[in-house]
Amino acid sequence: MKTPHPKNPTCTNPSRSIIRTRFAVRFLNAMKKLNKKTPPSRRYHTIRAAACASMASAVGPRRAWSRAILRKIRARTLRDYIINKSRNHRLITRRKSTGLLRGNPRDQEEVGFRQEDDLRGLVPGGEGMGFCRLLSETAHYIKCLRAQVQVMTNILDHYNST
Repeated sequence: MKTPHPKNPTCTNPSRSIIRTRFAVRFLNAMKKLNKKTPPSRRYHTIRAAACASMASAVGPRRAWSRAILRKIRARTLRDYIINKSRNHRLITRRKSTGLLRGNPRDQEEVGFRQEDDLRGLVPGGEGMGFCRLLSETAHYIKCLRAQVQVMTNILDHYNST
């Protein structure tokens, strides 16, 4: 039987509690910087990016999925900086994200390969991992997404009650 964490009796895993706290602090700081004049369509993307960046930085570089998200954010930030500073926007090409390439499952020897490829596409940084590591990263990623949803729900409940 798991014993509750002394500072947070609802959490039985201290590392999850620490990650939740780190995420909440980083996410709230990012929300403070959100410009109220930003149009709602752009605000959604900004909040989503802040949530991803906050969770990845809360976990740190220990996990491949968090490293992949942080790498993507750094690349996007650098690309945006170059685009904004460049006088000739035609020289800069933006990469379009390619979706998962899906073949006919009958063409594959086992249907499990398709599911594995789908999973690789869902977990950030999952493209170059072995199957066992992919499953481990997926489990951790799901735990962090659950924590993220819980923290964001608590924040929403707090602001709705006041």
